[in-house]
Amino acid sequence: MTTIPAPGAGRISAPLHVAGPGAPWHLVREAMDRHGNAVVHTTWGEWLGAAVTQPALRQLLGGDWQRYRRTQDPTLRFRFLASRLVTKYTAAAALRTGPAELDLAYRIGGRPYLRSLDQIDVSLTHTEDMIAVGISRNGRIGVDVEPATRPMSYDLLQGHVLTPGERAALEHLPEAERAARLLRLWTLKEAYTKALGQGLRLDFTEFGFAEGGGELLAPDGRPAADGEWAFDTHRVLGGRYMLSVACHDTGLAGSADTTVRTMLDTGFAGAVTELL
Repeated sequence: MTTIPAPGAGRISAPLHVAGPGAPWHLVREAMDRHGNAVVHTTWGEWLGAAVTQPALRQLLGGDWQRYRRTQDPTLRFRFLASRLVTKYTAAAALRTGPAELDLAYRIGGRPYLRSLDQIDVSLTHTEDMIAVGISRNGRIGVDVEPATRPMSYDLLQGHVLTPGERAALEHLPEAERAARLLRLWTLKEAYTKALGQGLRLDFTEFGFAEGGGELLAPDGRPAADGEWAFDTHRVLGGRYMLSVACHDTGLAGSADTTVRTMLDTGFAGAVTELL
């Protein structure tokens, strides 16, 4: 895995490769303890064998079971299955519980969340055979991944993706370096807007990044945040993919105890107690 250093990157845990349900999930717990967030990546093929032979698959998928069963295209079906299992196993490791104990739900626009665990934020992204999941207890998190060889045309994209400062920084670079820088900016902006819950609805020319990629800037180049955001980019899976992460820190003194019993929404817990 190749890291592209960025200011503030030390606040984001390095992405972990989780090649199936038997991955070293203790590393996710350690990342959560150390940074308050964790990021994992894998391919859906690495999960396929274990997933389709899982005897408790219906219980594991929960509310996603019917969608899984209704999806006719085999590739889409198994990609959906793997991405949901990776998300649940990652969250379960972070929260020290079993994946079947978590209820994965979706907001308008499709962003996943853990029902009754409002203190935890989750982000899921996938492209081709690649899946990445981010989880945080400090604030919002967004992840985005793209093939490192994805063509990026400066001429076609500059007016839709870059601020004036970013265009000035890129326009005189050699073509190959310019394309790589443009791809990195694209994934950072995708990760940031996903963390905000906006996706492509937020105009990419309305915010930018410093040359190092770790500082959020206004269109005119002025700093746009006071350090509450951290950003990082990595080349993963042998450099085949570029993975960017955006993490927001609310600044609130959250508990380092991320067991599911502790993090469970108090209103939900009270309702359960009344029923019992």
